[in-house]
Amino acid sequence: MGLDERKVTILKAIIKTYLETGEPVGSRTISKYTDLKLSSATIRNEMSDLEEMGYIVQPHTSAGRIPSDQGYRFYVDQIMQEKEQEVTEVKQLMIQRVDRVELILKRLAELLANNTNYAAMISGPQYHRNKLKFIQLSQMENQRILIVVVVEGNLIKNTMVDLPESLSQEELLNLNILLNSALNGLTIEEINLEVISRLKEQAGEHSQIVDLVLNEVARAIRADEDDLQIYTSGATNIFKYPELSDGEKASQLISTLEQKDKLQELIADVNESEENSGIQVYIGDEAPLQTMRDCSVVTANYELGEGIRGTIGIIGPKRMDYEKVLGTLKNLMKQLDATFKNEER
Repeated sequence: MGLDERKVTILKAIIKTYLETGEPVGSRTISKYTDLKLSSATIRNEMSDLEEMGYIVQPHTSAGRIPSDQGYRFYVDQIMQEKEQEVTEVKQLMIQRVDRVELILKRLAELLANNTNYAAMISGPQYHRNKLKFIQLSQMENQRILIVVVVEGNLIKNTMVDLPESLSQEELLNLNILLNSALNGLTIEEINLEVISRLKEQAGEHSQIVDLVLNEVARAIRADEDDLQIYTSGATNIFKYPELSDGEKASQLISTLEQKDKLQELIADVNESEENSGIQVYIGDEAPLQTMRDCSVVTANYELGEGIRGTIGIIGPKRMDYEKVLGTLKNLMKQLDATFKNEER
């Protein structure tokens, strides 16, 4: 007799409840836990079948059931496999999408520069206020695990970690459930000392492993800051304006447009305030960077989805055609929004 959907649901409920409480699980508990809306009598019959099949055992007469080794093996091999497949599919989708985004943004930077006759820059999308969606710990070697972290926007980070101790499959399963139950849906700001202390207390002797995993989660959520891509075009347009074409000024400005760290500084300054979600105009000394103090800088944030945004910037002389630049940016933001909404359909 194989496991039908009802038996799988009940087995999962027994395993999860037992891992959370450490107490044998009765039919009444399962009837409240699952969405099957079955009577305690029906659940008792299903549990008897699962016991006969070797997935659960009854430690004492009239007590509830606990998972057997075979039950744990089923959970690890089958249930976690579903998550691995989900991660693989999301990763493949994101690789395709990232390639498409990169191509679109490069072309848009060129179009902006050509259309305005100024220098243009566009940053790749970053994931702001990321919420954690899923963590998976998988055994690779005796004291080595693979940590897969999926955050809002389906940004995926994988990393290998050496452990201070060996873990059994059951212990690894416990940690997976503990971490996902406590952290799913939280931003990095919400994973505070209270949350960490509670997690480490629940992890008991494995608290050091929780520390290692949390470090990787924080790194994954913030990773997009280091991996930020910035596309520029039209730097030589600066020479068209006498007030900017002075040898030293032009050299410094062009050098800035070629330095990723300087442009990241500009983007960070623009994004410092949550209010800066619309178009911002910086004139002369208002410019975020010293090398742009003889210029006007117009920026706007585009959005590709909840929490996913990037920055567009146009750099030109103080006498730039503001009406044209502002109109161009507004149209561009609408086009980006329409492009990616259509892509998601």
